[in-house]
Amino acid sequence: MEQLQQLSASFANAVWGTPLVALLLGGGLFFAFYSRFLPYRHFGHGIGIMLGRHDTPDQPGDLTHAQALAAALSGTMGLGNISGVALAIVAGGPGAVFWMWISALVGIATKFFTCTLGVMYRGKDSEGKLQGGPMYIIREALPRRFYPLAIMFSLAGLVGTLPIFQANQLTALVRDNLFDGGDPQLTSFLIGCVIAALVASVISGGLSRVARVAVTLLPLMVVTYLAMTVYLLILHFEQVPGLLADIVGSAFSPRAAGGGLLGIMLIGISRGVFSNEAGVGTEVMAHGAARTNEPIREGLVAMMGPVADTLIVCTCTALVILLAGNWQNPGELSGITLTANAFREDLGSLGAGLLMFITLILASTTMFTMWYYGAKCFGFLFGARLQRYYQWFYIGAVIFGASVSIDVVFNLISGSYGLMAIPTMIASLMLAGRVKAAAKEYFHRHPY
Repeated sequence: MEQLQQLSASFANAVWGTPLVALLLGGGLFFAFYSRFLPYRHFGHGIGIMLGRHDTPDQPGDLTHAQALAAALSGTMGLGNISGVALAIVAGGPGAVFWMWISALVGIATKFFTCTLGVMYRGKDSEGKLQGGPMYIIREALPRRFYPLAIMFSLAGLVGTLPIFQANQLTALVRDNLFDGGDPQLTSFLIGCVIAALVASVISGGLSRVARVAVTLLPLMVVTYLAMTVYLLILHFEQVPGLLADIVGSAFSPRAAGGGLLGIMLIGISRGVFSNEAGVGTEVMAHGAARTNEPIREGLVAMMGPVADTLIVCTCTALVILLAGNWQNPGELSGITLTANAFREDLGSLGAGLLMFITLILASTTMFTMWYYGAKCFGFLFGARLQRYYQWFYIGAVIFGASVSIDVVFNLISGSYGLMAIPTMIASLMLAGRVKAAAKEYFHRHPY
């Protein structure tokens, strides 16, 4: 197991090196300046679209704008916001949170461009059904010589969208709070089987059922989680300014945890991207299913994801963890258990219980959406007709993820996410001019 952990860590570190961070951060800055900050200037219009003011039920696609955003957020707003933040702080200190913020700010522009392209260049799968995603953008919009990038994205997507991280952390939380004693491996396996049955019951209904579940459960869980964190921050309001100052100051310290300034940047940006998925390409697959013929509208809806996901929810989580203070000496606490312990400090067993319930919902909705992403990658590689067999592989991965080491799981998924980002960002940068031209034409027709 130790050798497997070392291999997985080497894989993740090799992928998430300076070149990839420069691609994501530099690409996002390019999109922001190239568009003259258009996504940021039209944020209000994006909210109006999300609220259904411009829904077009007679146009092609499977989801409304709100459902597409909910489906995308259910894939991003989950354990990355709860346990991923804890992992980032333990690895890189408070300064990692600052670089998560930066990834979200530039991610707004990145999501606008990538998700606009997801609708602009939808393609048909082997059964003639309209699909969106980086692999279809590459196939439909770029010369044939770039087709290997579509294959690269889909292969990495088969691994990066596996539910093993969510299953692992959800199992750890349930096991540690409800099952004291007994054989941990057997307990984890049994919990994994129950989670797998829950996932199977939802994904058997396809994307529409996944979106309906996400739209129903996600807002309630996020509001409940934010209420818990805001309550704790009010209790310790006098400490919050100092924590925020520590986050900013630590981000630029050459002696920062995680290997100095460059190390803290790499940790924060990689964890931020793991949380909000800007530039990875998974979100493009969800928004590519939106029921619209206006690509710019879907890009404006998609850009709200990093704000809700990272700037709001992840910040609340980070402040709660920093308030508790045990991130410096976590002991056996890791990821979700560290976050749960932070809530237990002030809210006792009620806080841990509420967090377990919220995590159950958030992790489950993430696993539902990740199935859709993985199935699309599988269908692109092997044919849409065979996608139904992917369900069984995915359900098996839930059980597997419940029983393995968190370090191996996180490194494997994180590294694969990085590989997915390479073709997504390359294609989006090459096609940025078409998005800018479409935006100019759209706002000429709709002068908001």
